Amino acid sequence: MATLTILRQSNPRSMRIEIDLEQWERLADVFGFYQPSFLKTLRRSLKESRRGRVRTITSLRELESLDK
Repeated sequence: MATLTILRQSNPRSMRIEIDLEQWERLADVFGFYQPSFLKTLRRSLKESRRGRVRTITSLRELESLDK
């Protein structure tokens, strides 16, 4: 599995993550970013975004309510 370098910032609610291209490729493979279903979802998302079908969220938890 790929390793990441995480640098802590002075602000306790933020951090900076550094990853080189080789690590990114391995990490993307682990998360399934190259699976056809993921790429199809990504294309659909980009198309919806271009059409203006976007909304601002403040937390990823809000996405759960969209699926219900």
